Amino acid sequence: MTAPVFVVERLPDVRQYVLDGPEGRHAVSVKRLRAGETVVLTDGAGRWSEGEVVGAEGKDHLVLRLGAVVEEAPESPRITVVQALPKGDRGELAVETMTETGVDAIVPWAASRCVTQWRGDRGLKALAKWRATAREAGKQSRRVRFPEVADAASSRQVAALLAQADFAAVLHEDREYGSSALATAELPSSGEIVLVVGPEGGVSPEELALFEEAGAKAYRLGTSVLRTSTAGTAATALLLGRTGRWS
Repeated sequence: MTAPVFVVERLPDVRQYVLDGPEGRHAVSVKRLRAGETVVLTDGAGRWSEGEVVGAEGKDHLVLRLGAVVEEAPESPRITVVQALPKGDRGELAVETMTETGVDAIVPWAASRCVTQWRGDRGLKALAKWRATAREAGKQSRRVRFPEVADAASSRQVAALLAQADFAAVLHEDREYGSSALATAELPSSGEIVLVVGPEGGVSPEELALFEEAGAKAYRLGTSVLRTSTAGTAATALLLGRTGRWS
């Protein structure tokens, strides 16, 4: 089994290090790590170091002997999923599974047909949950570069993001609309891929027109219609396989 991952704000440039706080408590009291075992420390932004457990002090101090700090380069092409706000905890489910799959960035989108709307303190709490979920899922999947979760975007902000992409796609299940299969789309070998996942009610005609004006095209995944909380994960997996990032 691969070494467990723990997050630190900044990787220390020292040989011996004590992991404390919530991460240290989890390592000592939950994972019950012992001398000789291996862990990985990361800042979640691509920098990481492998450490050997020397011992534990109390319930929340793990003493480590660290190796050299390594920096993992960003993957290419970079994949960003614009995720319409789902109901309930399905937003966290989408973030969790997309993170485990390998998405690079997630943009929450307040689509016109979203039942859920992020406003005021409620919106800030929801965004914090998405970011915490990405962090925990990044650790669970042994990533050292966690996906960025942006502030919630309006449709016009999403259109601006699509206009800058090397490949811009909107998942749209309406076959009468003239969407193409994402599985056969011509993809770039580098640069930015931006994929829009609409709400359960679908992307509105006005939003489709706005996004197409920005350079995006409508695509479909297959014959079945996926929920908004799973479509982004399925599409990310397809893109990772087709671009060679999973090779």
